Amino acid sequence: MKNTIFICLFISFHINAQWVKQASNTDASFRTVCAVSNKIVWISGSKGTFLKTLDGGKTWVTNQVKGAETLDFRDVHAFDAQTAILMSAGEAEKGNAKFYRTIDGGKSWEMVYQNTQAGVFFDGIDFWDKQNGIAFSDPIDGKFFIVKTKDGGKTWQPINPENIPQNQENEAAFAASGTSLVTFGGKYAYICTGGGEFARVYKTENQGENWEVVKTNMPAGKTNGLFGLRFWNNLNGIAVGGDYQEVTKNIPNVLLTSDGGKTWQDAPQTTPVGLKEGVVIYQKKILIAVGPSGTCYSKDFGKSWTEIDKTAFHAISISGNGIWAVGGKGVVGKLDLGVIR
Repeated sequence: MKNTIFICLFISFHINAQWVKQASNTDASFRTVCAVSNKIVWISGSKGTFLKTLDGGKTWVTNQVKGAETLDFRDVHAFDAQTAILMSAGEAEKGNAKFYRTIDGGKSWEMVYQNTQAGVFFDGIDFWDKQNGIAFSDPIDGKFFIVKTKDGGKTWQPINPENIPQNQENEAAFAASGTSLVTFGGKYAYICTGGGEFARVYKTENQGENWEVVKTNMPAGKTNGLFGLRFWNNLNGIAVGGDYQEVTKNIPNVLLTSDGGKTWQDAPQTTPVGLKEGVVIYQKKILIAVGPSGTCYSKDFGKSWTEIDKTAFHAISISGNGIWAVGGKGVVGKLDLGVIR
């Protein structure tokens, strides 16, 4: 696609009467969405693609980052209508580990970081505020490779690996929803994992300078473990997961914490069961989880779940009353709030 911005007129219809589908004007696969406000939403995906709406989905801008048409943008963090950062996932030695930044609403992008070290494969990026952010990659020499920024993403520096716990054998993270890494409360960050014998959750209390790790009771493996995290206060949070090769497999897929991630307890599986990759909280009381196996909500903080439908999504984001989810083949949906009220 040429570096031309296309304005997509809003076309909507209901997916199973619950999700209002948006006209993305692309067949790119989406793995991440960032809702900045009720009106402003950014999305990114394969083929160097990004989308943006400034009017709550009435119109969408669909484009590719010039020179990055082969990259798979698995995470996006946006600050406003003008400023956003894209993270590409893929093998660094093949030129796929790059961060791009825009300050003009996506009209132009600057590559602000690239890593070519063999084994680097970025899984997630997040920010505490407009200046301080963090990103992480699959392990190098048995430890996650973590970088930080203190200038809004203009430059990035690696965290000392001596301050990062040793990985389990084969442990890694899934670049599936943009939420295998989440920040919270100005200084906390969490990483959830799979690949090893058990799923684990890493935690920092000083913006990534030092880390500790907690083993959970959730079995993991090459294709299963934890995929997404969400916290709604300093103590309470949720982690969701499953198996990406058997997305409807009936296995444990929810963990809850009530002590800020020091311990994690098994929780009832979602309805429908199967892989869940992302979760958000609406009005501080309703959890909404998405994945290839379908979408559902909980009004008791994960103790029970109600199916919304079987719509397959990879990622979800919320701001105010705007709840957005994205999936493969250009699928973008906005939740009809009537279903959960």
